[in-house]
Amino acid sequence: MTERVLPLVVRIERAAPPRRTDALEAAATAVPRLLDHAENGHEWDGDEWDGDEWDREIAEWQDGRIRKVVRRARGAEWRRALALPGITVAVRTAEVRVHPPVPLDDWPRDLARLQVSGTDLADAPDDAVPPEPGPDDVVLWVNPRLTMTAGKAMAQAGHGAQFAWWGAGEADRAAWRGRGFAVRVRTAGPGRWDALAASGLPVVRDAGFTEIEPGSATIVVDAPWLRAGVPDL
Repeated sequence: MTERVLPLVVRIERAAPPRRTDALEAAATAVPRLLDHAENGHEWDGDEWDGDEWDREIAEWQDGRIRKVVRRARGAEWRRALALPGITVAVRTAEVRVHPPVPLDDWPRDLARLQVSGTDLADAPDDAVPPEPGPDDVVLWVNPRLTMTAGKAMAQAGHGAQFAWWGAGEADRAAWRGRGFAVRVRTAGPGRWDALAASGLPVVRDAGFTEIEPGSATIVVDAPWLRAGVPDL
């Protein structure tokens, strides 16, 4: 079986880079939108889709290691990415385009030329204390003890959103779809992280290809349908 990876392209213009949290939330939202399109044919604004061929490749990718690679684009690079099949998600200051999975060693030229390393972003000072998520939100809690570039964290957020999708029943997915598959990404305090990691909620563990040690817990996935039997946190 061909190993496939999921390309996520974040738009980073020199004069107006997105905020880090916005980029993470856009990447996370893009993944269930892609999966929903493949499974249910639901169309979103900005879709460019090639039908059954891509659906088969998504199924093949999900049977593997669900690897995700984040690349950055600006100007003409971004316009070329928009011309390829995929779904674009905008969250406040961020735009992310998710493309159907591609072979690990055979990317489309206009994606392969994009830079992958060193993708980092920052939040604005007034984002230091983000609002507390609501009880119906899908929340991805980031490990406060790990240092990850924005690109790495975006990939981890995508994994977390995929875990939430897998754990959702039909009614849960329909309700989430009604909210545009919105996701909240927050960095937990150390004490809260320890409680979350021990709670029984799904935990994303990194394969260790880049930046952090293999097996590192990067994200705890919290959603209403995942909380059965989980203590209040």
